Amino acid sequence: MMIMNQAIKIGARGSELAQVQVRWVGNILQSAGMKLHSTIIKTHGDTVLDKPLSELGRQGVFTKEIEDALFRREIDLAVHSFKDVAIERPKGLEIVAITKREDPADLLIVHKSEFDPNGDVFPLKEGAVIGTSAIRRARQLLALRNNITVKDLRGNVPTRLKKLSNNEYSAIFLAAAGVSRLGLDLSDFKVERLEPSAFIPSPGQGALAIEMRKDDDRGEAVRELLNDDLTARAAQIERSVLAKMGGGCSLPLGAYAEYDDEIWSLHCFWGGDISNPLWRSASGTDSGKLISTVIASLNV
Repeated sequence: MMIMNQAIKIGARGSELAQVQVRWVGNILQSAGMKLHSTIIKTHGDTVLDKPLSELGRQGVFTKEIEDALFRREIDLAVHSFKDVAIERPKGLEIVAITKREDPADLLIVHKSEFDPNGDVFPLKEGAVIGTSAIRRARQLLALRNNITVKDLRGNVPTRLKKLSNNEYSAIFLAAAGVSRLGLDLSDFKVERLEPSAFIPSPGQGALAIEMRKDDDRGEAVRELLNDDLTARAAQIERSVLAKMGGGCSLPLGAYAEYDDEIWSLHCFWGGDISNPLWRSASGTDSGKLISTVIASLNV
């Protein structure tokens, strides 16, 4: 498909990862003949770094300002990490494409001095201090291992790794997708990939969401170039669970859907009750029934 002389303005956050994602999307659009301009937009989540994400008090802390730029027509297309996109969608905007998913797993990046291959569940020494800003990760970690400490960690990926190198933390979490997209060399650390069916990732983790105005007639062309149907369906299942649980990036919720030989499997974690964290899984061909089954089994 060739779409010549179609200048399109792309907006995203200014982090190194966000800009890598913009370049990846841009290369695909340029291959179809689109002319591009890129704009960096600072979001609320980027400017308020002295509070845990769970205390910022609204959905879309990494997306709202970018969506506002879409409404003002300062940009035509937004590139988001799908896990950051709020459930409640602004009128006039739409997610036109969900890109093929990178590895959805979380990685536990461990300082070599704190690594213990015989550690219970996680290869960490007793008393280890783990950095994360995600309540979902913190609740799962503490439910599985109670002789460690979780400490809030904000900032971009290089900042987090620098703090780990400086022994401010024993280990930190990073999304495998971000590590892959950035091409990071983590040889100075011990890296443990956490199987996403057991340590449940955020809904939509590993995929990018491409957002445009509904009145932009280029949306369908962008969808054809960038959308991956299987990823989009998996993310829809995961985010349906998120919606039924109240939505919001600050929920202690993980949801991961995988497809194999016409069977969907849905794995969920709910940490709303610290004293009774719940992991639930179900499989079937009817995704609607699958969602209902898992939600019912969470007893919330």
